Amino acid sequence: MINPTASPATLPERMAAGFGPSPAGGSRTHEAPGRAAAAVLATLEQQDAPVTVAALTEATGHHPNTLREHLDALVEAGLAERSRAAASGRGRPAWLYAAVPAAASGSPEYAGLATALAMQLARTSEDAREEAATAGHAWGDRLADAVRPRPRGAVAARRGVVGVLDGLGFAPDADDRASEVRLRQCPLLEAAREQPDVVCSVHLGIVRGALRAWGAETGEVTLVPFAEAGSCLLHMGAPGRSDRC
Repeated sequence: MINPTASPATLPERMAAGFGPSPAGGSRTHEAPGRAAAAVLATLEQQDAPVTVAALTEATGHHPNTLREHLDALVEAGLAERSRAAASGRGRPAWLYAAVPAAASGSPEYAGLATALAMQLARTSEDAREEAATAGHAWGDRLADAVRPRPRGAVAARRGVVGVLDGLGFAPDADDRASEVRLRQCPLLEAAREQPDVVCSVHLGIVRGALRAWGAETGEVTLVPFAEAGSCLLHMGAPGRSDRC
């Protein structure tokens, strides 16, 4: 059900290497307008206080003019904020930049209930993975029932799943047809590290339950937990497949 073979490393090796998503409400680098801006945002998030362009130049090695372009883009996107430093002597005070903290995302009720469910199954079930998937399937069916308007067609159903996952706090980043989705945050990250098979089976069940509720195929749906630095990978079909929206 969970497919760790899409990565050259095993699941324990990927987890030991620090692969996987951030906690829900953590880094927002996936929202940055471009990879270079995301790297600047990541540097800002590591600072204890607002910093100047000069300090960022030293930290990143980028030219000040290049940094200013990325910082302007981050401010415009609402990911960073700019303020004036306190005046000291002659001349205009320098600009200070800081990352805007990410708001807590997802449903605390979902996180608490799903964690309790996963841990209970891990302790008591003879087939915790299968029961977790079944519970997730029922959960996904209920979540799908609340979506209006109802998605029609395979691509629309996959995009609907992306919306459901976004609402739960996974910060999904999908391709154009929602065939491959990077889950950049996880509302159950600590539980997933402790019981990855069980927790990730709940998540895969949610995806399959929602897709089936909307009449979409689920045979090609797989989840690769802790797949790469910064995300898990959800596959919901072959990219470029000629299914209808």
